[in-house]
Amino acid sequence: MKTLILTITAGEGHNATAASVQAALQAHGHECMIVDTWLHISRSLYNIVSKGYLLSTADFKRTYAWAYARLENRKVNSYNKSLTRSTYRMIKKKIVSYIEEYDPDVIVYTHIFGGIFLDVIAEQMPLRARTVGILTDFVMHPFWEEALRTDRVVIPNELLIPAATRKGLSREQLAPIGIPIRPTFATMREKGEARRLLGLAEEMPTLLLMGGSMGYGSLADTMRELDALPGEHQLICVCGNNKKAKEEIDGIAFAHRVLTFGYTDKIDLLMDAADCIVTKPGGLTTSEALAKRLPMIICNPIPGQEDRNAEFLLNNGAAMMATKTCRLSDVIYQLLYHPERLELMKQCIDLIRKPNATRDLVALIEELGRKQ
Repeated sequence: MKTLILTITAGEGHNATAASVQAALQAHGHECMIVDTWLHISRSLYNIVSKGYLLSTADFKRTYAWAYARLENRKVNSYNKSLTRSTYRMIKKKIVSYIEEYDPDVIVYTHIFGGIFLDVIAEQMPLRARTVGILTDFVMHPFWEEALRTDRVVIPNELLIPAATRKGLSREQLAPIGIPIRPTFATMREKGEARRLLGLAEEMPTLLLMGGSMGYGSLADTMRELDALPGEHQLICVCGNNKKAKEEIDGIAFAHRVLTFGYTDKIDLLMDAADCIVTKPGGLTTSEALAKRLPMIICNPIPGQEDRNAEFLLNNGAAMMATKTCRLSDVIYQLLYHPERLELMKQCIDLIRKPNATRDLVALIEELGRKQ
């Protein structure tokens, strides 16, 4: 079976999801290709989308939040003359040519823009391949009402079914199997063993700080605040691609044991070692932490989708949130003052976690491929 995965570089989550799906399909003996949709069409458009996303979420947060809110409340079928759709009709030729040349049995997309391309194509010509869209956040993003011809839409949880149907998708189109993650997150090591592998004290409370792939937030200041917490504990910080933040943290004389990482492939091990994670609520990080039964403390969410992720986690008892009026140190104190709170959060996590999402997605793709 041949599968084509369309991704979009707007942050790293969509690409990471595509890579997880590709690896799983190839492990099952299937042929699979990943195409960055915008890059395949035009490097200039690729740069506009990828760099524009980073700029808007970092430097124009209020504008991005306003635009996101306006777009997510569009009515179903209000998009027929939208600028997005009209643009895609004009530039779809290269994507159509690639699909015809590769001739996949199933096409998977990890960003709604890829779904709009397929929907625009399907307006004028039938697709031989079956199509699967994947949500990479715990919210129905804007523009999903423009991809109603998708055969299956993978949503993170059954609790998103009402929101998905409001977008115009039918219940039969929805597959609530979770956000695909690497298989290493589907299993857990004992905390003492994970800490021993990292050279940490096996019985000491351990806090993990992450700022996403780009190292968002004032990581050094946050580490100072965590270091100032009373009592015995140890800290792990992942700076991602933020080299400046890592250099600053490496230069601080901490009172507690600290492990600092830049970009690393050990996130599953670090989560196994931690008692809780302090992080912005990106869809992929959130899914990985839920799979690991790791309680979350949310900070610095990107406006738009990450605000919605935070709402989902808080409403379902899987996270707490630090704000300007409720400091991170206070939230951690509240969480750790009664150890029972951690256990209660883990019970809430058990209600919504989907550790086998990638395995279930492969089964879904195989089923669609057979029916193609």
